[in-house]
Amino acid sequence: MEVIIKRSNKRKKTIQARMVGGRMEVLAPSYISDAALQDHIARLQARLVKSDVPRNDDHLQARASHLNKKYFHGVLKWSSITYSTRQEHRRGSCNYTTKTIRISNRLVGLPQWVEDYVIVHELAHLIEPNHGKRFKALVRKYPLAERAIGYLMAAEAMKPST
Repeated sequence: MEVIIKRSNKRKKTIQARMVGGRMEVLAPSYISDAALQDHIARLQARLVKSDVPRNDDHLQARASHLNKKYFHGVLKWSSITYSTRQEHRRGSCNYTTKTIRISNRLVGLPQWVEDYVIVHELAHLIEPNHGKRFKALVRKYPLAERAIGYLMAAEAMKPST
């Protein structure tokens, strides 16, 4: 998604995003640093994408293909990637042998960048079936991995205990 940034001396605190002609237009105060603005853009982009795209198996396939190209040079192959209602305690699973990936349907309401982390995590299992150093290096290619892990930990902590 193309992003156009418009800075203004009149804008004092808020950062706003809107879609204009298929591009994301970001309105920001002139004083905000590029690094801080990138964090806001990632969140706003996820919100806009979340509101525009239905979350279904086709969506998962498209996201996995995009992430495969971006972080794994397009070399990974899988037989299927689907949402699952049977993932009560896991966010996702990957069967290394059959190359099937299942993503918990509980992720549908989360920001896209968090779901993308889970997809990258499961795609990495197509190369490395365990959670060793090589696996962790593959997952760290996704720049928002640590932030997504923190988000998921916080979301888990906020759930009421049963």
